[in-house]
Amino acid sequence: MTKLLLPLLTICLCAALPATVQAQDERPWKLTVANYRYSGPGISAYSGQDVNLRWRGDDTNAWVGVYRDREFGSQARTGVDTSIDLAEGVSLQPSLQAATRGFFGGSINLTVGQEWYGLVGWGRTNLKPYFNLNFDPNDAITLGAGWRGKGGRNVMVYVVADDRLHTQQRDAHLFMRWPMSSDLRLTLDLTRKTGQGDDGTVRAWGLTATLDWPTWFLRVGRDPNENYSAQDAIRLAAGVRF
Repeated sequence: MTKLLLPLLTICLCAALPATVQAQDERPWKLTVANYRYSGPGISAYSGQDVNLRWRGDDTNAWVGVYRDREFGSQARTGVDTSIDLAEGVSLQPSLQAATRGFFGGSINLTVGQEWYGLVGWGRTNLKPYFNLNFDPNDAITLGAGWRGKGGRNVMVYVVADDRLHTQQRDAHLFMRWPMSSDLRLTLDLTRKTGQGDDGTVRAWGLTATLDWPTWFLRVGRDPNENYSAQDAIRLAAGVRF
């Protein structure tokens, strides 16, 4: 597995070098490096590492990444999503994901509205092993509503709920993105998770905070019962746009 992951990452990093010189404020590439620290009752603490490279052009994103830890092992992944305008204030966002170990998945979201908007979505996978870095159920429906303001301000409330595996897993999010100054933006994601986990019923709160500068960003999060397991996760990530 590792022999395949390193060439994949090298190819992607080489591809990130643009063939033409781009303007200073055009940063279509984002490289993120993350460390996840796991602990819990009866669990010997350990860490997982992730590297993700994302490209954005207009309303389309494409990415590749590699995750590994001592318990799960290693997994490489890739994916793409885009936004399609259907009418004024109505857009469709399809996405596709694939990973080693035979995983495939996809989702589709519909957003209606401009300043005030509603969101509905649906996702499916082939249920192959996948280390879920979205931290929400993948085979699920999504319902939400939000508000967009000037300067990139965004406040949204949404719920992601399992509708396939009968786990009653539901992640409710209060999401806020707010500029603090001309070159600093704060993003907060408060999460309430409930449902059946690996070792019984889960009821827990999580919080992730991100500080964004024009080139760099830092993220820290606490996720109890990570992916509905018995372990808790502290997530640290840093990245650069170029």
